[in-house]
Amino acid sequence: MSSEGSPGSADTPLIPDQRRELLIKLLRGHSVLSVHQLTELLGVSHMTVRRDIAALERQGRAVSVPGGVRIAGQLHHEPSFVDKSTMDQPAKLAIAARAGELLQDGTTVYLDAGTTCQALVPHIVRRQGMTVVTNDFTTANALMGNPDVEVIHTGGRIEHANRSTVGRLAAQTLTQLALDIAFVSTSSWDLQRGVTTPSSAKVEVKQAAMASASRSVLLTGSAKYGTFGMYRVAALSEFESIVTDEGLSPAARETLRAQGIATFVATATG
Repeated sequence: MSSEGSPGSADTPLIPDQRRELLIKLLRGHSVLSVHQLTELLGVSHMTVRRDIAALERQGRAVSVPGGVRIAGQLHHEPSFVDKSTMDQPAKLAIAARAGELLQDGTTVYLDAGTTCQALVPHIVRRQGMTVVTNDFTTANALMGNPDVEVIHTGGRIEHANRSTVGRLAAQTLTQLALDIAFVSTSSWDLQRGVTTPSSAKVEVKQAAMASASRSVLLTGSAKYGTFGMYRVAALSEFESIVTDEGLSPAARETLRAQGIATFVATATG
């Protein structure tokens, strides 16, 4: 079989944009490919493939993984509370421990709905004079038996699957409060689109918490990086920092930091 006209042919070299479009086309057929596979399929060097992956990652079209790349995917539905409570527990505990270092006595903290933010509760109860504002029923329940922590629930329309409240009423509560720090969770994030969600009812609550807080910190797992929902919450640059886990690839870490986004990688123990 002749190699004439193939992607890596010396007679028909592809310009970078053409090669990257071909790389995306290959990923649509395979979802994940290794750097080695791509060097053979594209007929270029490892260095060229890595440059292409970095460029596609900046565009939000692909995500580097150890040894390769996967295509960025759209999230159509968020997992339920039951599903999330069994996923990536060591990573969530590590993220919470790192985020707990940002806490100080006498702080008013917003904890967004989600199991990663819930993992911050043990770190909060060790502090003095804390106030917790949350739209999450599981978080509120966990603090119910601790009279030393003042708890404010936002109220609002109940989202049963995630045991939280969403919508205009919850957001309006947050607009009446002055928060020191808002810990925001997300099921999808990337550099180009920022924090997104497939649920329009969650957008207003997250944005209201960020607007009411002096500081906003994103707590999110690396497995969610490179996915996106239909509704945009905020750019990553709107957060003071991001706390994620060690599964985030070195290439993604470098890309985020090169954009001036403070990114802290928490290491799971045990």
